Amino acid sequence: MKLRDIALAVAVTALWGVNFVVIRVGLDHFPPLMFNALRFTFAALPAVFFVGRPRVPWRWLLAVAMALGVAKFSLLFAGMAAGMPAGLSSLVLQSQAVFTVLLAVPLLRERPGRRRLAGLAVAAVGVVVVAAGLGSDLPGGAFALVIAAAAAWGLSNVATRKAGGTDMLRFMVWVSALAAPWLIALSLLVDGPATDLAALRDVDAAAIFAVLFVAGAATLGGFAAWGYLISRYGASTVAPFAMLVPLFGIASAALLLDEPVHPTDVLGGLLVIGGVLAGLVGARPKSPDRTSPAADDPRPSAGGRTRLAPQPVGTGWPSRRPG
Repeated sequence: MKLRDIALAVAVTALWGVNFVVIRVGLDHFPPLMFNALRFTFAALPAVFFVGRPRVPWRWLLAVAMALGVAKFSLLFAGMAAGMPAGLSSLVLQSQAVFTVLLAVPLLRERPGRRRLAGLAVAAVGVVVVAAGLGSDLPGGAFALVIAAAAAWGLSNVATRKAGGTDMLRFMVWVSALAAPWLIALSLLVDGPATDLAALRDVDAAAIFAVLFVAGAATLGGFAAWGYLISRYGASTVAPFAMLVPLFGIASAALLLDEPVHPTDVLGGLLVIGGVLAGLVGARPKSPDRTSPAADDPRPSAGGRTRLAPQPVGTGWPSRRPG
């Protein structure tokens, strides 16, 4: 890779890592479902009126919208609102790789090799180590919500694989457009119109920045740059950069939010990242992917491939979505 493109890849992962800190800022102003609804509404509008619909069957667009936009990010935001730290959330979310493989075996009939299975077993142990270190300041329920978000992400990865490759930016815009109405309805139903209106009345510059950052920079800008890199160099070359996301997430949360970093977090993080990377090393895609667009989210996928998706982010990315 050219030095310029390596710098771009690192910049995108830094953007997605810092995005977890921005999510924390947004959750200080909005209820989780409302913040998620705003994120996907502004990711879709006005872009949906200017980009054509991707060549993907409606059923798969809707499936990704529900699994990724409605389930994954709602659960992630709810977990962080319930007390899960931003940095730790960026790490625990990497367990999506385990869920993707578990779902891809029965749904896609994929057969992961021994290296990948061993790596994912190590990653699973890392998640257990992190969970074992949870104290009274880190509620188990919040941790469970982020784990559930990782499972939903795995399901969206499978749905994205079924959808096939397409232009990643268009894909994310239309996924956002399909997710937004459901999220608005859920927010009104769960939080109530009075709560949502109160949050809107109290909006300030920090809240506006948080919404625009997660919708514009992290969702559309980050995924567009990631898609460019994968189309230029291939998924197998670019995907490993995604392992920098939790490193930037933990570091930025420690610097900007004063979140403590515990020894169990470090050990668990090394196991999670190392396990996922171990499954990538030496893995070869079944077919060339140099012409494939990028992924919604930059994580490694089952079978060592990265499929076009929808974070990112957090997260957030959805491109060939990393399953």
